[in-house]
Amino acid sequence: MTRTVIATDRAPQAIGTYSQAIKVGTTVYMSGQIPLDPATMELVDGRIEDQIKRVFDNLAAVAEAAGGTLDSVVKLNIFLTDLACFPTVNEIMATYFQKPYPARAAIGVATLPKGAQVEMDAVLEL
Repeated sequence: MTRTVIATDRAPQAIGTYSQAIKVGTTVYMSGQIPLDPATMELVDGRIEDQIKRVFDNLAAVAEAAGGTLDSVVKLNIFLTDLACFPTVNEIMATYFQKPYPARAAIGVATLPKGAQVEMDAVLEL
């Protein structure tokens, strides 16, 4: 099966040896997004709410580059350095997604790249 690299300037460029997303058939595997501003490649300053929104915006940009939207997400993984922020993720997520919501996991981690407080990756079905 053919693998297609998905890339967009509307989301941060890869900061390592990975692609923003890979499409195989009608499935898109999106790499983890941290709250980097794609224009500056710097972490957004501010509250956890600002970081969460930036991550969802980055995921949306990659989903659109793949030919989908966040509504195409069937699996979402959320990594937080403080699981006490999970209610905030739920609140903001409800503004980006509609029912039926994707399957999801929330994982507490000690650290994330560049000192981010949140990272998310996703699988889309187009």
